[in-house]
Amino acid sequence: MYIIVVGGGKIGFHLGKALLTEGHEILILEKDRNRIDYITNELGSICMNGDGCEVSTLGEAGAARANMLIAVTGDDEDNLVSSQVAKLVYKVPTTIARINNPKNEKLFKLLGVDITVSSTTIIMESIQQEVPTHLMTHLKTLQDRGLAVVEIRIPAKSKCIGKKIKNISLPTGSMLALVLRRDEEPQLITSETEIQTGDQIIALTPTRNEEALFKALS
Repeated sequence: MYIIVVGGGKIGFHLGKALLTEGHEILILEKDRNRIDYITNELGSICMNGDGCEVSTLGEAGAARANMLIAVTGDDEDNLVSSQVAKLVYKVPTTIARINNPKNEKLFKLLGVDITVSSTTIIMESIQQEVPTHLMTHLKTLQDRGLAVVEIRIPAKSKCIGKKIKNISLPTGSMLALVLRRDEEPQLITSETEIQTGDQIIALTPTRNEEALFKALS
């Protein structure tokens, strides 16, 4: 693929290096000439001086033939604008944007960014997986389908304990896939599966129904 990376900082540099290793054609857009010199010395002539927010700069960078644009500057506004220009003006199929403030994630999605990456959110999800006091962990978002993969731990007070799945009212579009139990192999959930205290349920649900599914099971 031909991939444009906006931002030649540490993330952009290492991302570009990894993508080159995988055989992709890469162009890094960077405004700092000293940084451009460093990247060129390390990775070769894959860096261009310019502002990824500008229509003309993206045009010169060949955005019209790009398969993907990844905006990883330290400024959320720049990342959003670069992604929007690439998507709306040059019809780049896939845009990925780094988010420094997790509060901006919904805005990015509403404005058409295909994939958002927030280091804060990733770290929090990792913590939730390791800390048993969290009863629901968000594992994955399937953004193009509006779905989420979640893990829900069944607490001792749950009214679902002892009930079969077929007798539990679940939110529309939600599906329970796997149950994880201590010292047992993961089991596929069927309508006859009976909920037990401490079960870890892996489920697929519309993102709007995550909280409703959690309440239904806990």
